[in-house]
Amino acid sequence: MRYLFTFLILSVISCRNTSPEQQQQENTELKTIINKFFDKYEDGSTDEAIDYLFSSNSSFSSEQTQELKNKLGGASVAIGAFTGFEEITEKSTSQSLVFFSYLVKHEKQPLRFNFMFYKPKDQWLLYKFKFDDSVGAELEEAGRIYFIK
Repeated sequence: MRYLFTFLILSVISCRNTSPEQQQQENTELKTIINKFFDKYEDGSTDEAIDYLFSSNSSFSSEQTQELKNKLGGASVAIGAFTGFEEITEKSTSQSLVFFSYLVKHEKQPLRFNFMFYKPKDQWLLYKFKFDDSVGAELEEAGRIYFIK
């Protein structure tokens, strides 16, 4: 029985597509993409940053990316100059779907950028990108007494 259990464990481990080291390397590659995005964003070119980010996935329409460019460009003007970014979290549901969240610092208020990447075969694609300004409100909500208990 013990040998059967050991065999099953080893079988499950050997069936994994990616080792933890390879997954970490791939996450590092994705963070490189995100850092290049922020380099372009820091230079003041939200349009170039969006174009770069969405270049890995042709399924997004030019209307979708243009709408995002308009919203992000308008928000950036209203909240002041970009002053930096910090990772909030990194999560994965599997070896093929990874989520990154960043606090994006501006002079007047922070934004949160969420990046989700999907690997359908052998190459990562941008799956989702969202930004919002509700990170402060969520932090305040998390501090409510009924969450503290």
